[in-house]
Parts: sequence; C-alpha cells; structure tokens
Amino acid sequence: MNGFVSLVGAGPGDPDLLTVKALRSIQQADVVVYDRLVSDEILALIPAATARYDVGKRCGQPSLKQEAISELLVTLAGKYKRIVRLKGGDPYVFGRGGEEALLLVANNVPFEVVPGITAAIGCAAATGIPLTHRGLSRSVTLVTGHVQDGGEFHGWSGLVKAGGTLVFYMGLERATELRRGLLQAGAPANLPIALVAAGTTRQQRVEVTTLACLEQTAHTLSGLTPVLMIMGEVVQLRAELGDMAETLLQSVA
Repeated sequence: MNGFVSLVGAGPGDPDLLTVKALRSIQQADVVVYDRLVSDEILALIPAATARYDVGKRCGQPSLKQEAISELLVTLAGKYKRIVRLKGGDPYVFGRGGEEALLLVANNVPFEVVPGITAAIGCAAATGIPLTHRGLSRSVTLVTGHVQDGGEFHGWSGLVKAGGTLVFYMGLERATELRRGLLQAGAPANLPIALVAAGTTRQQRVEVTTLACLEQTAHTLSGLTPVLMIMGEVVQLRAELGDMAETLLQSVA
C-alpha cells in the first residue's frame, strides 16, 4: 500500500506563519523532503527521529532536477506511511507542486495539498505595503522572474496594460531584463518598487527604488536570497505603514 504524501506550504520564513495543519503534518511525518527556502526555524520543528531529504536547488551547485524530486516522492511513498514535501511559500504558487501532484496521481499515490502563505502576501504584510488599495490598485499579478529553459518572455505589454500591483518572484538576477522589458512596454520610469530580502524574518531588508534605478538597487542586494519585488503605486504607502509593520516583526520574531 502506498504511503500518503502531504505537499505542505511552509510560508515565507517566519515559523509563526505556519498553518496549524502544516505544523501538525510536519510533526507527524515519517519523512520530510524539503526545499532550500524553508527556514532553519521551521526545519527545527521536524522531530529528531524523522528522516530528512534536502532537495533544495542552489545556484551553481549540483542539485536534483524537478523530475527526480517527483520520482523520489513516489519512491518514498512505497517505504513510509506519512511523507511531507515541505516547500517555501505555497506549493501551488511557483512551488512546482502541480508537477509533483500529477506524478503522484499517475502512480496512484494518495496526497493532499496544505496551502501556505505565499511570499507576496507575507512580505507585503511585513513591510507595510498593501497589495491592493482603493484608488491605487485593484489587482495583483504574481510573476516568476525565471524563464523556462532560457526562453524569452513576451508578455511585458500585457503586464503593463493590466495595471495594478506586480510582484516578481526570483527576479533579482533578471533585474536588467525586467527593467528593460517593462520600460519598453510603456511602464513609467518612476514606477515605485520595493525589493524585499528574507521577508518576514529578523533578517528582512527592504530597498525602495524606481523602475529606472532597478538594476542599480538590485546590485546592492546581490547574493541575498530570497528577494521579492513589489511594483506599483501601493509601494508609496510603506512610508506611512512600514515602521509599524517592521517594529511588530522585530518584537515577535
């Protein structure tokens, strides 16, 4: 009989932002397969006797391909009763949880998805930037900064025309391309942008800039990870709300 796999969202880093169900899944697991973006504080919640597999992808270092990770879950389901696949953020928001779920279905492995707070939601709260705000933004678009297999992104015009708030995940190393693509599509050079490193943790760092200066500001955060980019007029509200948000973050972290 196959074991049961839980695709669990660990949230953006702060262990207090785990859901009750996520924490229960971690504490009851026989084996945990985790990503690089899962914080040390959350990994510390895994029972000492629980088997662990680190499958995190690290730039420039050998790591398992996604296909191999998915296959690993199927293999572990033949050996363990309760398997937890622990992912930073939410499994279905740039977490490739859908790919893993499809392979589990193909191999008749029962599973569930335990949602997590995605980085856009967590970082917005921790930095005092509402993702939507009456009169400033009626929508939010989540975009990955990575392009699969080195391809070229052709959707810049659609992003700009949609208006609202743009949130780029994993885009720090692509700052030059993001700046050029958005400017060429008609985005204003003075578009406010907040770059958030290690959001929701005590190590959180925020740099506010504009689209025109995105490349230079991104360079100051080079080497830090993860970094989220929030773009839009709502970033201006950080001037009024950011101090309180970060004071509370430091007091409870």
